[in-house]
Amino acid sequence: MHESILLALTGIIVAGIAAQWLAWRAKVPAILFLLIIGVFLGPVTGWLQPDLLLGDLLFPFVSLAVAVILFEGSLTLQFAQLRGVGGFVWRLVSIGALVSWGVASAAAHYFVGLDWSMAALFGALVVVTGPTVIVPLLRIVRPTQKIATVLRWESIVIDPIGAVLAVLVFEFIVTRMSPAHAGTGLSVVISPFLTLISVGLALGLAGGYLLGIALRQHWLPEYLINVVVLATVLAVFTASNVAAEESGLLAVTVMGILLANMRGVPLADVLHFKESLTILFISGLFILLAARIHPAMFSAVGFGALLVLLAIQLIAQPLKVWLSAIGSGLNWREKLMIAWIGPRGIVAAAISGLFALKLDQQGVPGAEVLVPLTFIIIVGTVVSASLTARPLAMYLGVALPEDRGVLMVGINAFSRMLAQALKKQGYRVVLADANYADIRQARMEGLETFYGNPVSEAADRRLDLVGLGRLFAVSAQPEINNLAAIRYRHEFGAGNVFVLKTPQELTGSAQQRLSTTFSGRAMFGEQASLGDSLQLIEQGAEISTTRLTEAFGWVRYQETYAERGQLLLLISPRGIMHVMGSGHDPSPQEGWILLGLYRAAAPTEPEQAASAVDL
Repeated sequence: MHESILLALTGIIVAGIAAQWLAWRAKVPAILFLLIIGVFLGPVTGWLQPDLLLGDLLFPFVSLAVAVILFEGSLTLQFAQLRGVGGFVWRLVSIGALVSWGVASAAAHYFVGLDWSMAALFGALVVVTGPTVIVPLLRIVRPTQKIATVLRWESIVIDPIGAVLAVLVFEFIVTRMSPAHAGTGLSVVISPFLTLISVGLALGLAGGYLLGIALRQHWLPEYLINVVVLATVLAVFTASNVAAEESGLLAVTVMGILLANMRGVPLADVLHFKESLTILFISGLFILLAARIHPAMFSAVGFGALLVLLAIQLIAQPLKVWLSAIGSGLNWREKLMIAWIGPRGIVAAAISGLFALKLDQQGVPGAEVLVPLTFIIIVGTVVSASLTARPLAMYLGVALPEDRGVLMVGINAFSRMLAQALKKQGYRVVLADANYADIRQARMEGLETFYGNPVSEAADRRLDLVGLGRLFAVSAQPEINNLAAIRYRHEFGAGNVFVLKTPQELTGSAQQRLSTTFSGRAMFGEQASLGDSLQLIEQGAEISTTRLTEAFGWVRYQETYAERGQLLLLISPRGIMHVMGSGHDPSPQEGWILLGLYRAAAPTEPEQAASAVDL
């Protein structure tokens, strides 16, 4: 028995992380793969039965996980980012939420046949757009900053609002079903609702302020910060729910927003930890909730579910955006893009499962329809946005360029030469350095530069990273290289951060060499150094750009340039850049472009060298 439980829990975690990796490779939100895995493990094969596996712990676990997810999302909400779009966001989560609620409720009533109370509950559940799917979509779609800011803020702020709205409708339904309140109206839920709001706000503000003071005053050792923050989030969520049922989601969201906007609170490590925890929770939750769906549930929904989906996507979304955007200054392209991206996510799935179970236990008609109808809306909106949002953004001209460019830290003869070669291949290259003489030289050569320390606060505010996806740290100061590697590892991903060693790192003593723990991937090989490249340039070497052909292939290329310098970069026909010596050196074929730093051909080599197709 214990082995089967251990196997099931381990399988959920492994399958969830595998789904995240597949989503990263396929460039679609992970929710699609997570739902497929959950349905396969649950209703298709019967291998996973969440209710039997976790029993009474299932929904407490779901509730705590959703609380952590909301808190992590709200930590990224800084009011300074709302400048210019703040009014629009607040109208989206107020007027827009009411519009979405009304359209979705009416569609569920007329197309699926739910009575008005259950239709109103469903409408409240699908008001939320879901940060767990919005954020991955934004990475894929890459809309302009204004659109991304609106969508990210709306997805976070609307979660507790939608949850509170759903709780209000749920309490109304339960109260109406109670014999003690039979025939009573809306007034019976006003007092509990006000209590819910008051408790959530009070505990969220108190918890966030006290935690912020503790972090700002450094009352906690480094190794305890993450776990103390996690414990505080869970404590505030639970205390709020105990004081006023279902107020915990509001409390943790308020807590996160307050922390994000308190001055002097160090949150970088907390954000990294919570992001990892959120990925783990999302992966497990979607698989567990999808495994609870049975095919028989969908027969009760019928074709009407598709009409509900169309009503939400084609009526509710555009109507709420156009009404909320009045006076915002957004053009029609930006409005259309915001209206089209409206995927529903984990909060809708989790709360619908929780409420459906409670209502079904009380014999409320229509409770069995709630979960399958909600999941159809989730899958439909996610698939629609995943497949069409990026092409639509590019067609409308509101998409940022692909992350093909390079941020190059350190300006010297080698970095300027490499930047020029990459620029000719269509890459955006930004050279960053704190030495103005070097900056001026690069600017005179027509290169884009950033004057200042690339790891400074000024760089955080002013360094434009749009279109940049890699870091090449080639400074003569190893400390600057390693600091840049640490700073941009999270921005670009560890696999896209490269550091070219300095001579002292290769030949210096152990006391002089920096720890490789804080560095990036070795650029051009473990034994390559900036000194080697600069020495080649002093010997007259230049960067050669060569496209391989059928007549001049990889073997011929190696023979031609043997002992003349160093191969630096390979660019595939699809435009994917590979840095030599990083551990995954490919075997280039016809059509690949190779960049190398080579001395001129010796007198005995002219005919052979002439065969290369230089670009």
